[in-house]
Amino acid sequence: MTHDAITTLVTELLARAPDWIRKDLAAKDPLTRTRAEEALAVLISSALAAGKGES
Repeated sequence: MTHDAITTLVTELLARAPDWIRKDLAAKDPLTRTRAEEALAVLISSALAAGKGES
């Protein structure tokens, strides 16, 4: 997967990210932010793993 393909994949994923993740990433509570960061990391990791077979 090229750098451009990864950038596109991540950008599209972020555009579709659930509202709760967006809201919680901006939360003042560190536990809430951590939960959102971990959820987002899983979404990105899964998307990258699924996209590895594509060219």
